[in-house]
Amino acid sequence: MAKKVRPITPSRRHTTFEDFSVLSKERPLKSLVRPLKSKAGRDTKGRITVRHRGGGAKRFLRIIDFKRNKHGIEAKVTHIEYDPNRGARIARLSYIDGEKRYILCPVGLSVGDRVISGPEAPVKVGNALPLKHIPPGMDIHNIELEPRRGGKLVRAAGTSAKILAKEGAYAHLKLSSGEVRLVHLDCYATLGQVSNPDNRAVIIGKAGRVRHLGRRPKVRGSAMNPVDHPMGGGEGRSKGHIPRSPTGVPAKGKKTRKKKKPSNKFILQRRK
Repeated sequence: MAKKVRPITPSRRHTTFEDFSVLSKERPLKSLVRPLKSKAGRDTKGRITVRHRGGGAKRFLRIIDFKRNKHGIEAKVTHIEYDPNRGARIARLSYIDGEKRYILCPVGLSVGDRVISGPEAPVKVGNALPLKHIPPGMDIHNIELEPRRGGKLVRAAGTSAKILAKEGAYAHLKLSSGEVRLVHLDCYATLGQVSNPDNRAVIIGKAGRVRHLGRRPKVRGSAMNPVDHPMGGGEGRSKGHIPRSPTGVPAKGKKTRKKKKPSNKFILQRRK
């Protein structure tokens, strides 16, 4: 649950914070941490491709095991940790052969629990199995799009997907967006819902906390001049503009997905 604070200033009256009491107080494992250079929304040529990014607190990258390819070897959950690069919590695993790895922590997984991956793994929260061995109706996350390529789908805090049916070599998955998609039965997925579902309920409350997250101020396009934005200009507030981005890409509900995208054949029902 998000924590409230005393309303000693107007900004703190509505501010809420995440509850970190269940997390480990130890520093992250040094062998699983890498430096993360701030890109500030720039590409390899140094040009801004994502606006309103920059600054923020320094972060280190945690190396997460999205493949879960250590099959048949049991691991114990030793720590539940905070990851500044994602809304979900991460769990530190210690395998019986001595190796340590980070995985996305699902709801219900706690310190001391044991997890395992592989086709023979029991159907239990935190275990990773191929889709062909997971019964329909169960919550799953960290789903591979191609076998042995690592989990790509359903990794955000509080999300989960369900298997609706299995037909031929594919499973029909209903994603958290409402999309129904075909995924090969040999692809791995982890059982359970991704941790920290209250992440979306946190109220940031003031501009300073947004800057700590690395986001810079935004200006409405309609408040700009025509030279700066397609929606700029006009005497006073003008309503005659089609909503679009600075580069001219339509927004506010206009579909921009390519009609001949190769992966369209795997989508049975588009998201709402």
